[in-house]
Amino acid sequence: MRRRDGILEVLRVFRMLSARISVNEIMAFLYTCENEGLSVQELAFVAELSQSVASRSLRSLGPAESPWSRAPALGLVEAYLHPSDGRSHLLHLTDEGKRLRDRLDDILRLGLLIRPH
Repeated sequence: MRRRDGILEVLRVFRMLSARISVNEIMAFLYTCENEGLSVQELAFVAELSQSVASRSLRSLGPAESPWSRAPALGLVEAYLHPSDGRSHLLHLTDEGKRLRDRLDDILRLGLLIRPH
């Protein structure tokens, strides 16, 4: 059996977090990893999602104890009120989100290193 591709391994890691995780939730997490501090509106724009889909996806990634979150509340992303605009939220990875980001980076880096050209 051949070694699992890096992208497939990344998807497997997400599935282990929650068997019901959606592609939109995965994209919301990955865009947050690449752009910490962006707003929900900015995430919606870069991910080409409606603002409501982006918000719902992010809420699924939030901490269980946050009133902002919704099930499965994976604890990967936190949303803080924008300091100059109390209506929007800025997105940051939790410590757990940072650990997952680093794990995914390692998986992809390893996949690129051993891939035949």
